[in-house]
Amino acid sequence: MSAETMRGAYRRASARRVAMIVAAVLVLALLMMLDLTTGPSGMPLPVVLKGLADGPHGASRGVATILWDLRMPQTLMGALVGACLGLAGLQMQTILGNPLASPFTLGFSAAAGFGAALAIMFGGLVPLPSYLVIPASAFAMTLVACGLVYLVARLRSASPEILVLGGIAVLFFFQSVQSLLQFLASPEVLQQIVFWLFGSLLKATWTSVTVCAVILAGSLPFVLRDIWALTTLRLGDAGALSLGVPVEAVRRRTFLLVAVLTAGAVSFVGTIGFIGLIAPHAARTLVGEDHRFALPLAAVTGAVILIGASVFGKLISPGAVIPVGIITAVAGVPILFAIITRRGRKGG
Repeated sequence: MSAETMRGAYRRASARRVAMIVAAVLVLALLMMLDLTTGPSGMPLPVVLKGLADGPHGASRGVATILWDLRMPQTLMGALVGACLGLAGLQMQTILGNPLASPFTLGFSAAAGFGAALAIMFGGLVPLPSYLVIPASAFAMTLVACGLVYLVARLRSASPEILVLGGIAVLFFFQSVQSLLQFLASPEVLQQIVFWLFGSLLKATWTSVTVCAVILAGSLPFVLRDIWALTTLRLGDAGALSLGVPVEAVRRRTFLLVAVLTAGAVSFVGTIGFIGLIAPHAARTLVGEDHRFALPLAAVTGAVILIGASVFGKLISPGAVIPVGIITAVAGVPILFAIITRRGRKGG
């Protein structure tokens, strides 16, 4: 095959991958619009479009309040959280070389849940409002979990296998202490803890949207910096080292970045599983291992899954919106089986 033929095939493959990302963005935009039109109060599409055009200070105060103060933060938060979890999941699976790795399965989400439960039970001792204490505690505990996993890895060599085993140990530890807090909590406090653990976008505010957006935007330059190194890591540590990639440094930076992205995502909306596991598999199935395409598609796919779960929850229960964490947990199993089956037919 001539060089010109190879360049042509590469350009066609790149164009197809870009088209996949564009198609995913269009699906996300449609789902976000659908999410804005669904809800307990009901609001047809023409009213939503007029409300968007009029802005948050439009003439119809009822429409402006529902659209801009309630639904818009939830929709934007869903997209941001899904993007953070999809991005974090693909990076984690890459640096660990493990298709089962995700922020949820390695204990980061469980640590956030413990931090939130701790704040709900004892946050009254801190002279700050609960809407600040709970996310801050969840964020801090996620970083603590990252530190514990990495400490174990440093003591026993920072190999992917040790990182995975350390993450599983952290997962069970934080789940057990979380259960202990629930056992000790009063019925009223227990109800608050359980609702937080469900994972719900109803807690979203413009403040949480801003913080999550800043964390995601601040992480992107570091993701882009290592995008080629992450692609090379798919060849294995030996292959990456032979090409001059500082494997341990990349793994260390990426691990911390995953912790920050996960903390920013779940500290405001609660524990949401499966997105960090499913979105990376879907992205690699569609565009392959080149992280220039897989990372943005994993982020968009994560947002699509979470917004889709939000819409589905509103449609099946308009009066009492089902938390998205429940929807993603239930829907995640058949989606994951479908991806595994498809990859199996392709020979891995």
